[in-house]
Amino acid sequence: MSIQIEIQPLGALAHSTPALRPENLSEIASQAVDELLREGESANTLASYRAALRYWAAWFQLRYGRPMALPVPSSAVMQFIVDHAQRTTPSGLQHELPGALDEVLVRMKFKGKRGPMSLSTLSHRVSVLSKAHQLRQLENPCQDAKVRELLSRTRRAFARRGELPQKKDALTREPLSAMLDTCDDSLRGLRDRALLLFAFATGGRRRSEVTGADMRHLRRDGSEGYLFTLAFSKSNQAAADRPENQKPIAGKAAQALRAWLSAAAITQGPVFRRVRKNGALGGALIPSAVRDIVKYRARLAGLPDTFSAHSLRSGFVTEAAIQNVPLADTMAMTGHRSVASVVGYYRPSGATKAAKLMD
Repeated sequence: MSIQIEIQPLGALAHSTPALRPENLSEIASQAVDELLREGESANTLASYRAALRYWAAWFQLRYGRPMALPVPSSAVMQFIVDHAQRTTPSGLQHELPGALDEVLVRMKFKGKRGPMSLSTLSHRVSVLSKAHQLRQLENPCQDAKVRELLSRTRRAFARRGELPQKKDALTREPLSAMLDTCDDSLRGLRDRALLLFAFATGGRRRSEVTGADMRHLRRDGSEGYLFTLAFSKSNQAAADRPENQKPIAGKAAQALRAWLSAAAITQGPVFRRVRKNGALGGALIPSAVRDIVKYRARLAGLPDTFSAHSLRSGFVTEAAIQNVPLADTMAMTGHRSVASVVGYYRPSGATKAAKLMD
């Protein structure tokens, strides 16, 4: 059953509570997610798809007073863009989403806060709707010439205003070492040290790849090191057998991993696990825990709040470039299949040699 919302004057709507029910609004989202599941997407990707489609359904029903159904008209996609993207007007920056509707979307937790969307969020929402149409082989409104032109001009407008996506700083050797210094010999300290070094040294692993690491994919390599098999990743979702699936773990990373596994007595199952307040070992960490550990250790080290879990990936690429590691070796560790992709993770510093060619 779908919930119908009667269109009211904005003043009245602002003081009412429409009977929106997420389980009813998400019917179209559930169908699309079922199809996306069959594509073998990661849990994080599926969660982002689900959130995007639920938002589309909620926005559409509030805006048009009827449930959303595919295919969506291209005019609705254009309305979605102008509702959520700021533009410059004689009166300043504006967007078209009525304040009353915005308030309802926030109150019903379809939206985190009032106001326009960032360019990255808006682009993602449109991409997810496009994906849903593609999977059903329906006429895709997101590929409409007018929609594509509007999106293109919107990106240019954001760029001219300097509103570019803010990439997190790279966790290179120096800040990472400062974070590692905060890790003591407690079970939690041993785990965090091993986790940070494992994520960094194996090519800047993504959160889900770190928390998905299992002892069956880890084996000793010689007397000191390990070899970790990354069978499934974002760049290898078919789990193809490739030489670069083997990630060597040596030196400090191997020492930290050995200390953690020994102290926690882990011989099978997830490599990285929760440590309860009483010091007891819990279940496997969830992906968001990697972000929390990075931010916690950065805070203890007195570092600025500019690092995230993905900083380990950009940090590995950047540090490899600083130390003149051959690009092919870097790509073998990160798993990138194109030079353009791996270079996108490089974070140049003011001290780069390229800035001092005349010195």
